Amino acid sequence: MLARDRGAVVWRKSSYSGGSGSGDGGCCEIATLPGTVRVRDSKQPDAALVTFTGEAWCAAIALFVASDVTGRGHV
Repeated sequence: MLARDRGAVVWRKSSYSGGSGSGDGGCCEIATLPGTVRVRDSKQPDAALVTFTGEAWCAAIALFVASDVTGRGHV
């Protein structure tokens, strides 16, 4: 679901952001709210964001970890 409501949320970015790889600091940020997780582009924080239900977020992370798409063996 795309959403524009920003509300009063705290955004977090991975400590791995901007490390090896592109080096441009680009990353996604997440904010947790009751029952939902919001995801946005750290380089375009005012652009549209994606909102997951808690259940959908857990399923997406489980799939991400199982497929090891990072190539580093961790998320």
